[in-house]
Amino acid sequence: MPAFRPRLLLADDHEEFLEEVIRLLAGEFELVGVVRDGAELIECAGKLNPDAVVTDFKMPKLTGILAGRKLVETRVCAAIVLLTMYRDPQLVRDALDAGIRGYVLKDRAGEDLIPAIRRVLDGDTFVSTLAS
Repeated sequence: MPAFRPRLLLADDHEEFLEEVIRLLAGEFELVGVVRDGAELIECAGKLNPDAVVTDFKMPKLTGILAGRKLVETRVCAAIVLLTMYRDPQLVRDALDAGIRGYVLKDRAGEDLIPAIRRVLDGDTFVSTLAS
């Protein structure tokens, strides 16, 4: 019997980085969708019912934090990881205050993204080390 592969929805508007993330996650998760803006993230998450969401912070229409807050408030998905290049402690606080449980720096995605997704799926939090 195959191992359980959590269903994952990705949101990022940077095509090249998105392709890298898809390759990184393909062996561990079932990718149910890819969207390129915050409004599309909310719409697709409601239809696809993912186990977890990985979203970029800076996207068209809605930021990842605003879209994540909406997903948490509407109980569509609680296991959300924000993927960003910003090493800003205030942004980490804003994300956590919005109900987002994972904060992963894009330059640490290779090391941190899979563990972060696993942690948020378990109901825990994960924050990449912000020191450069």
